[in-house]
Amino acid sequence: MSPRLVGVAGLVLLAAGLAVYGGHQVLRVRQMRGEIAARERDIVTLRARTEELSRTVERLRNDPSYVEKLAREELGYVRPDETVLKFPTAGR
Repeated sequence: MSPRLVGVAGLVLLAAGLAVYGGHQVLRVRQMRGEIAARERDIVTLRARTEELSRTVERLRNDPSYVEKLAREELGYVRPDETVLKFPTAGR
């Protein structure tokens, strides 16, 4: 085999190897960009939730009527002078 043919074959093998390796890297970069976009969406969602929770904390600290509303709705609290009427729910 001539040295020139060996050189060309070597270059072809090198090019093929680089193409395969580069192809995998392109796919990996694409995958990583998708993951980054997903994490950025998560960050936006979590920031909105943080703002919502901060507003709730502020109301709990400074709004007695909000605290009373939650105590009544979620814990069933009533004032001593109130009478509670319970009605059966439909279907029971």
